[in-house]
Amino acid sequence: MPPVSSPGSLDSSGPRFSAGDRAARVRFRRAMALMVMTLVLPGSAQVVAGNRRIGWIALRTWALLWLVFLVTVISGAIWHGLVFRLAFDTAALLLLRLGLMALAVGWAFLFVDAWRLGQPLTLSMSHRRAAIGVNGVLCFSIVAALLFGAHLVGVQRQFILAMSGNGEVTGAHDGRYNVLLLGGDSGAGRWGLRPDSMTVASIDAETGRTVLISLPRNMQNFPFAKGSVMHEQFPDGFDADYLNGVSTWAGDNTELFPDSDNPGVEATVEAVEGITGLKINYWAMVNLEGFKDLVDAFGGVTLNVRQPIPVGGLGDDVTGYIKPGVRKLNGFETLWFARARDDSDDYSRMARQKCVMNAMLHQISPQTAVSNFAQIAQASSAMVSTDIPSSEFSRFVQLALKARGQQVSTLSLVPPMIDTAHPDIKLVRAKVAAAIDHAEGNGSAPAAPKKHKNATVTGGSIGSLSSGYAANEAEDLDTAC
Repeated sequence: MPPVSSPGSLDSSGPRFSAGDRAARVRFRRAMALMVMTLVLPGSAQVVAGNRRIGWIALRTWALLWLVFLVTVISGAIWHGLVFRLAFDTAALLLLRLGLMALAVGWAFLFVDAWRLGQPLTLSMSHRRAAIGVNGVLCFSIVAALLFGAHLVGVQRQFILAMSGNGEVTGAHDGRYNVLLLGGDSGAGRWGLRPDSMTVASIDAETGRTVLISLPRNMQNFPFAKGSVMHEQFPDGFDADYLNGVSTWAGDNTELFPDSDNPGVEATVEAVEGITGLKINYWAMVNLEGFKDLVDAFGGVTLNVRQPIPVGGLGDDVTGYIKPGVRKLNGFETLWFARARDDSDDYSRMARQKCVMNAMLHQISPQTAVSNFAQIAQASSAMVSTDIPSSEFSRFVQLALKARGQQVSTLSLVPPMIDTAHPDIKLVRAKVAAAIDHAEGNGSAPAAPKKHKNATVTGGSIGSLSSGYAANEAEDLDTAC
């Protein structure tokens, strides 16, 4: 008769675990637990098994960080402006970046210390390798995420520093911010000397409702704002060149602008104020060649291409065409959609440029901006020069988000409404005032633009030189484009 196994012993056919094996498993589980504790509650492993003073410092720091995070989230949910202010405050961003880097170093130290507290030399070789692998994955994942976050914060801060201008903060004029957008020719040492396009974005300071007022580059015999430097030089109006030549004239006479870093832009602002009667708050110069990089960073823009748009021209050969249809264009194609003048005219091009502005305002989502943030920041900082101080960035971002859900109105001071060679300035200012009043819901609606029967298309824009282009005078750009 075979011997009977003693109670509690393993069957001879099953695996046999010695007391040493069981102790090894316990040590391994303890080592893994210490690492998981460090992942969930940094410092808890030290409180349980190591330097309690370091552990309590880490735990209190962790609790404080969570408290700051929750307070910021709750405050941001109640007061949205707080989030934007923090996002564009260079001091706060520097503090956040340093904090993320310090957190990465400190957390990595706690992971290494937790591995040490797990007594790796007492583990079997297989358990030791597993502990090293788990600790390495956890440590490098956390540190990489924190350092990447610090990198993005650094990119945002450098973007703000590169973009911000040295202009003085100005309040709204009659409840609106008027920003002059200048599209400059690109080229070594010359982009922006003769602006290709000039548009005033008049933005309601409360709602973000925007009216785009465009001025033709070939306007002549116009006045400057009274009391300005240029008005003293041309009291009877500018007869030395076209409107886009004001910048060049000022650049050749910089002694008249001793305190200005951008005499050409300052002179152009004085011209725009004299023509429209609006007080300009800020200006932004856009490098049209760099614009394509920004569009690519956003993943392209969808536009209604109504006719084949030539690629090239402007003194060079036409190398191809953008085909008609509702198409998602990349940066190169979008640039030529906005710039092409072959088989077209300046006023058709102005209409297409407004359609590009409208499309980008409504199609670019915050999610896209976040996911492609680094590329967008790099493209933007290389594309735009402005006098808007960084303290105003958060305000205009909030207004842009409000404007996304609203119509964009346009007014272009072009033929047949305005004779660009001898503009009627009283008529110009009346049209500007009427367009703004109507956008704000005040006064009577301006005269409706001429209807374009059978969707007459010239140069890729609805309308013609004789009848005017729909996108150049529209209450809603979506319907005109």
